This record gives sequence, structure tokens and C-alpha cells, in this order.
Amino acid sequence: MKLFLWLSFSILFMSCTDKYNNYKKTPDYIEKASAADKAYYEAYDESLKLWNVDFEELYITTTNGIAHVIVSGPKNGEPVVLLHGMNASSTMWYPNIEALTENHRVFAIDFILEPGKSYLYNDIESVEKVIDWYKEVLFVLELDSFHVIGASKGGWLAVNLALKHQEKIKSLVLLSPAQTLTWIRPSTDLLKNIVSLFSSKEKQISQSLESMSSNAANISEVYLKQYRLGIKKDLENKFMASMKPFSDSELKSLQMPILVLIGDDDMINTKKTVKIANELPRGKGEVIPNAGHFLSIDQAEMVNKKMQDFLKDASSD
Repeated sequence: MKLFLWLSFSILFMSCTDKYNNYKKTPDYIEKASAADKAYYEAYDESLKLWNVDFEELYITTTNGIAHVIVSGPKNGEPVVLLHGMNASSTMWYPNIEALTENHRVFAIDFILEPGKSYLYNDIESVEKVIDWYKEVLFVLELDSFHVIGASKGGWLAVNLALKHQEKIKSLVLLSPAQTLTWIRPSTDLLKNIVSLFSSKEKQISQSLESMSSNAANISEVYLKQYRLGIKKDLENKFMASMKPFSDSELKSLQMPILVLIGDDDMINTKKTVKIANELPRGKGEVIPNAGHFLSIDQAEMVNKKMQDFLKDASSD
């Protein structure tokens, strides 16, 4: 009887213990940050207040550094992994997180080579090593089966991950994926962004936002403050030259459901992206009206509904 009670207590204790408890301590690089880094981390925390959902922050030690992961949503919900756009950090999901966490456990990972709360201490020299880093983080999170949502460059990384990790990924949502299904088209807006590289940082950011969003004024000033501080970090955007569309055979080897959404005023993609998506074995592509490259902000309500419906269908497969 005593043995039975002890085993029952042990099982109950283990079930109540938070398996991520060892990853919740805020690391020294944040606690003892320089003035510039402290300002960025404080701005990041202000952006997190836009989420309007409960969350916890994890700091996972990996081979190349510390991965910052924001976890939210019901513990019994199917896992969804979020891969943000270039230099945007996980806080970019503020217009979408409430909808995504209604039925799913969401894990937003800050890309270790860009502004965010992840911290690099061993250089990552190839895209293959980037994917190994993500796999290391996912292993620690103990995610055996999960959905992935990637925006812009995060969409390209999501497909890279899926090609090498297909057995665990239940579905892919690609929001205006960059250099993923098609080449980025030459355009006036793209030229404007290139010209802005020779302008001041502030002017560069304003011009980029205006060309990327159909309604730049709709972007939260709280988030923009953090974004501007992140850009000032001058981190090197590695692997941009390595980013090129995947081959037809690579894309058609993906057997999970795939949803591709682009804006009708998207400087990164054209209707050809949608056509290719619809030709995939389980792919579906759609154009979101009155939206630019930042469609998850420009038309958050519509994009959220489409993601929710897609995830629901993908979960029932």
C-alpha cells in the first residue's frame, strides 16, 4: 500500500512539475546588459505587452548560444512553432498571437543571428548549421509533432527545416515567404529599399516600412521603437546570398499540408507564388486583399482566421 501511494505521489509530482522549469532563469547578458542592449531589451518587453495573452520566456542553452523562446497558449494544445521575419524578432506576432493561442501551444523562437533575446557565442557558418540549431532547440522543447508558421525570411527557413525534419512537421504556413517559391521580383519598391540603404537609418526604416506595408501607420509605435533599436545593432544578415527559391522537386517532396498567403501589394511575391503553391501535393495559395508584405499586420483579422481554419483542418488529418 505504501509503495502504491509513493508511486501515485511520484507520478502526480512529475505531472505537475514544469518540464521547462530549468530554462526560465534570465541570463546575465540580459540582467547585466550594456546601456544600449538594456534599452533594446526594455523595448522588447514593452512590445510583449501588446500580446494580451499569458506567456513565459525560456532561455535554452545550445551549441552556438542561448535560444530565447516565448511560450503561450493552452498546455494541451497542439504545438505551433513561429519563425519571424528578418530583424523582426518574435514580438512581430503581436497582432496574431491571441488568435493562434486559442487552441494551440505556441513557441516563438528568436532567430539567433538577428535582433531579439537569443544570444550568439559560437558563429554559425552555414544554413545547414542554422537548421541544426533549430533542431537542437526543438529537441530540448520535446516537440515530437508540430506545425510551423514562418513569415518572409522565416518562411524560407521553415521550408529548409521541413525538408530536413519532415517526419515531425504536421503543416506549414508561409506568410509572404521570401525567395522561397519564386525569386523576389524587381520593382519600384525594391529599388526604393536599395536606394534607402545609402540613407540614414531612420529614413531607411521609414522607406522600408512604407514599401513593405499597405498601411504602415497601422504598425504599433511600441513595436517600431523596439524594431528601430534592433536595427541599430548592425548585426550581419548572413546567408542572404544563399537564399534562393527551392527546386520543384524539393517543394513537391513536402507531404504535409502547406498554406501560402501573400498580399495583393506584396513586393516580395507575385501571383506566380500562389500558382506554385496550388500545384504542391497538399498546397494551397491565396492572395490577401489590401495587404503588402507585412500581411500579418496589414490584414491581421483575415490572416488570423485563415491560419486558424487551416491549422484546424491540418490537425484533423
